[in-house]
Amino acid sequence: MQYRKLGASGLEVSVLGLGTNAFGGRADKETSIRVLHHAVDNGITFIDTANIYTGTKSEEIIGEAFEGRRQDVLLATKAGIKNGEGPNAGGASRQHIFKEVEASLRRLRTDYIDLYQIHVFDPKTPLDETLRALDDLVRSGKVRYVGASNYSAWQMMKSLAISDSRHLIRYASVQPGYSLADRGAERELIPFCVDQGIGLIPYFPLAGGILTGKYSGGAVPSGSLLDKNPNFARRLNAARVELGEQVARIAAEIGTSATALSLAWLMHQPAVSTVIAGATRESQIDENLKAVELELTEDVLKALDEASKSFVYAPPF
Repeated sequence: MQYRKLGASGLEVSVLGLGTNAFGGRADKETSIRVLHHAVDNGITFIDTANIYTGTKSEEIIGEAFEGRRQDVLLATKAGIKNGEGPNAGGASRQHIFKEVEASLRRLRTDYIDLYQIHVFDPKTPLDETLRALDDLVRSGKVRYVGASNYSAWQMMKSLAISDSRHLIRYASVQPGYSLADRGAERELIPFCVDQGIGLIPYFPLAGGILTGKYSGGAVPSGSLLDKNPNFARRLNAARVELGEQVARIAAEIGTSATALSLAWLMHQPAVSTVIAGATRESQIDENLKAVELELTEDVLKALDEASKSFVYAPPF
């Protein structure tokens, strides 16, 4: 496994992380625990979840899986998306953040969270309030580092300016959707991250499986995201399917899989600290791990860039 700094922070994270939004849903508890242990046994330290994943089951499963071996993992979770009734059941207010961090700590069976992230930008709460709440959590020891998810470049820059001017904790990372099928982050967010020392944590790195080539020719593989969730069909347009086929062809030419190639491409991009790929089987972890040691030549990177260049300005995935 390779490890990188999370942006300009001192925290070392595995370049391949594990996304857990299927745990307790598409993957039952026993399977999820096996996948978690297999990932960590193979050097993956960065485990990403959220308070809303599978109705809190994801956090609960992770807490059970790592009881007694908490020191082996870096736990990243999130809050901010509405998860209940009432006016304070979502957002980035001090009230919501403090309530949700305590609930996450209980479910994760830990007394600290390595990376606590605001899931979405909250236009109704002053950033000063959000950042002061996060700063207090770090000072209390309940949180080690803080990050944001689904923030735009200007929202991140405004956050950093407030943190710097008020001597508050700074966001160390940002989590956008980013893949060969969704390159919008390259327009503004990645240049911002490079300039400000922010670690980029791509999610949906395989575009829901499209970049594995599994949907070639209109196929609907058993157990796939499309098979389990018909709503995924709205993301499965002809251009993305064709991209998946092109990536598979390039991968075959260099003797690797489309999965490994797509993940390795992200690992070669500026500011990327760790790539969070989901898995519902141990074999998927093994396949994802192939990306870590895959060195891509300039010719391969150029071919991938050419195949996916239209997705720099396409609608987000």
